[in-house]
Amino acid sequence: MSSNSYSSPSKLQSSSSNGSPSTDLPLKPIPGNYGLPFFGPIKDRLDYFYRLGKDTFFQTRIQEHQSTVFRTNMPPGPFISSNSNVIALLDAISFPILFDTSKVQKLDVLDGTYMPSTAYFGGYRVCAFLDPSEPKHARLKGLFFSILASRHDKFIPLFRSCLSELFINIEDQVSDKGKSYFNTLSDSMSFDFVFRLFCDQNPLDTSIGSKGPTLFDKWLFFQLAPLMTLGLPKLFNFLEDLLLHSIPLPPFLVKSGYKKLYNAFYASMSSIFDEAQQCGIKRNEACHNLVFMAGFNAYGGMKVLFPALLKWVGLAGEKLHRQLCDEIRTIVRAEGGVTLSALDKMTLTKSVVYEALRIEPPVPFQYGKAKENLVVNSHDAAFEIKKGEMIFGYQPFATKDPKVFDDPEEFVGHRFVGEGEKLLKYVYWSNGREIDDPTVENKQCPGKDLVVLLSRVTLVELFLRYDTFTIEAGTLPLGSSATFTSLTKATSI
Repeated sequence: MSSNSYSSPSKLQSSSSNGSPSTDLPLKPIPGNYGLPFFGPIKDRLDYFYRLGKDTFFQTRIQEHQSTVFRTNMPPGPFISSNSNVIALLDAISFPILFDTSKVQKLDVLDGTYMPSTAYFGGYRVCAFLDPSEPKHARLKGLFFSILASRHDKFIPLFRSCLSELFINIEDQVSDKGKSYFNTLSDSMSFDFVFRLFCDQNPLDTSIGSKGPTLFDKWLFFQLAPLMTLGLPKLFNFLEDLLLHSIPLPPFLVKSGYKKLYNAFYASMSSIFDEAQQCGIKRNEACHNLVFMAGFNAYGGMKVLFPALLKWVGLAGEKLHRQLCDEIRTIVRAEGGVTLSALDKMTLTKSVVYEALRIEPPVPFQYGKAKENLVVNSHDAAFEIKKGEMIFGYQPFATKDPKVFDDPEEFVGHRFVGEGEKLLKYVYWSNGREIDDPTVENKQCPGKDLVVLLSRVTLVELFLRYDTFTIEAGTLPLGSSATFTSLTKATSI
C-alpha cells in the first residue's frame, strides 16, 4: 500500500453524511440505555474515567451494541449536569450532523452536558455558548472576523519571531540538560503571540508580566475540571471523582487572576471596543468575549495542538524529516522567503498538519440538541433521533474511522497529498469539516485558517533550523506532552 493511498469514496456512497434518510439503509432502534436514574450516569462516569478509560469506554460499547450509534451517559453527571443522557455518534458518516445548525441547536453545549458558571466570563454568555439563531452570535463572531482580518499581515512575521525565541530556549535546555520539555515553553510562546497579536504589546510590559500562561491555565482548569482526570493513583480515584466531577469548582478562586487578564486586554484594545459599540455590543461584554477567544480558543487550542503536532512529527522519524526539509527549503529558496505563497506550495507540509489534526483533534468532543426529529445514518443503518435529545460525538473515533481511512491509527504524513486531498472532507477538528469555512451562521472556529497557517509555519521554522530531532511523548489531562531529547542542526538551507 502506498503512503498516499486513500479509501475510495465509492465505498462510502451508501451512507449519507448530512443526516438525511438513505433509502438503502435499514431503520433501526438506537441501541443502549441510560441505566437507573442517578446510578446509571455515575456508573458510566466511573467507567469512563477510571475502570475503562475514555477510548476503551467507547470501544467496548461499539462492540457490545455492534453499532457506532448508541445511547449512553456522558460525564460529569450528578450533581453538575442535570441530564447526562446522550446519543453517541462514533463514525465519520453520522458525525457531521453535529455541524448542521439547521438541525441541531448549539445553545450552551460547548462543554457538553453542563455549562460552567457565567461568573468565569464576567457574567456573560460569551459567543461560544450562543446558538447561531441568537442575534448576538452574528454580531460577536463578525467582530472576531474583523479583528483577525485587521491583523492578517502580522500573522507570519510575529509568529516567526516568537518561534525563534522558542527554539533558542529549546536548544539551550537540550544543551544544558540533555532534554527540553516542550509544553511549558510552547505555552509561554503561545501566550506571548496571542497577547502581542491582539493587544499590540509585549505582555512583559504590562501588569501581567510572565504570569499570563499560569493565569489562563488556572482559569481553563476550573471550567474543564468536570471533563478530566488527573491520572492519580487508584487510591485517590474516589477523592478526585468527588472534587472534580461531583461539585463545580467555585469561580471566585480564579476571579482575581481573570480580572488581571481582563484589565490588560481592556487597556490595550480601545479601538476594537469602539467598533464593538458600533455593532451594538457593550465594551465590557466585548472584552469578556475577546478574553475568552484569546484564552480558551487561541491559547487553549495552541496548548493542545502544538505539542501534539511536534509529538507526531517527531515520532514519525528521520525519513519524513528529510522529506519535509527538502520540500520546505527548496520552496523557501525559490519563493525568496516564508510567504503565504510559499506555504501554499508545500503539499507535504500541509498534509502533515492535516494528519496531526486528524489523528489527535485539539477539541475531541462535539454536542448539539436535535431541533427536530432526525434520521441519522451510520455506515450500516439509519437511526431516528427525537427532537430535544442530546447528540454527542467523540471526534477521534470519527477521524480514525477504519471504513474511511486506511491504517487509521497510524500517522501517515503523505495521507492528504494528491488524490488523498479528497479525504479532507472527513477531517473534523474545528467544529466543522476542514473543507468548510467559518461563517457567522455556523459554529466553526473563526480562527480555523489561522490555526492551520501557524501549524505550517511551525514546521517550516523547525526544518529550516534542524535536519531532524527526537521526541519523548506522554499524555496529560488535556492532550499530549512532548520532550525534545535531541536536535540536529541544519547542514544546508
